[in-house]
Amino acid sequence: MRKYIKHILIVVALLCALSSTAQPVRRWGVTVGGNYNEIHFKQSDIFESDRMFGGSAGVTGELMIPGVGFGVDGSILYTLRQGRLHLGDKLAWSSQGIETQVSRLHYIDVPLNLKFRYSRLNGFENTLMPFAYVGPTFSFLAGHNKFDDALKYTTVNVLLHAGIGVEITNHLQVSGGYSFSIGQNLGTKLLDENVAKHRTWFIQATYFFK
Repeated sequence: MRKYIKHILIVVALLCALSSTAQPVRRWGVTVGGNYNEIHFKQSDIFESDRMFGGSAGVTGELMIPGVGFGVDGSILYTLRQGRLHLGDKLAWSSQGIETQVSRLHYIDVPLNLKFRYSRLNGFENTLMPFAYVGPTFSFLAGHNKFDDALKYTTVNVLLHAGIGVEITNHLQVSGGYSFSIGQNLGTKLLDENVAKHRTWFIQATYFFK
């Protein structure tokens, strides 16, 4: 997966270089979204982990190359990912007073996208224009709720994501997609090998001011 991220970043760099001579279209907007996250443990048969809803909000910048359909965008987002961990169902944790509870993880996410918009729709693209994107998300743990007796955390992680969506009246982009962690996000202190990664379905809406 690291190889794919490297390739994506190379393409993003090439598009940015091309944009210096192609008069790119730049614009900024605000983004809000929701997610449905699973904290997926490697040894998932030891205890259950339930998916839960979270959310995100922040700002997004986009750079598109006219006539090509390709471009890049990047965001800075606050993101909440969470899951209900049934540690209290097992004696190893319940004997220490650790109960089943929700693990809330607060992140500062920096997603970078290689984007393609299909605009050859005989004018209909000014009403609805489909697009697709793929890229890495650099995720920085900003905080978590009190689960310190049971869990250990990774402060920096990389996720890979992909999505599809539509742009409405040249301002509002609505999309949905899936992301998954490449490295571990957290793990249990009792079992060194029982590490977990995020697996997340998400939806987002971005309103561009220009």
